Amino acid sequence: MAIFIPLKKNSEFKKVYTRGKSAANRYLVLYKLPNGGSERRFGYSISKKVGKAVCRNRLRRILKEICRLNLNRFPDGHDFIFIVRQSSCDQEYNQLEKHVWHVLGRLGD
Repeated sequence: MAIFIPLKKNSEFKKVYTRGKSAANRYLVLYKLPNGGSERRFGYSISKKVGKAVCRNRLRRILKEICRLNLNRFPDGHDFIFIVRQSSCDQEYNQLEKHVWHVLGRLGD
């Protein structure tokens, strides 16, 4: 069974930013880096420029739920970081899910 593991340490984020591949669209940026293990780890970065805390937390919860429900669509043994852009604040779950698959598809394998 796949386990949902968060990225929390600043050093882990920096490693993915510097060594990972990225893809972006108008709403999201996704960084991906092989982690040498078999688990998938996820991190989320949402700037205060995106909106107030209510908006930022809502977007984070939506992204976490998209990742949790679709773990099998993300490759094993990788770290993923989602950076949410300002235009995402008014997006609903279904729209945000489409944007996630779009940037993941742009990264390829």
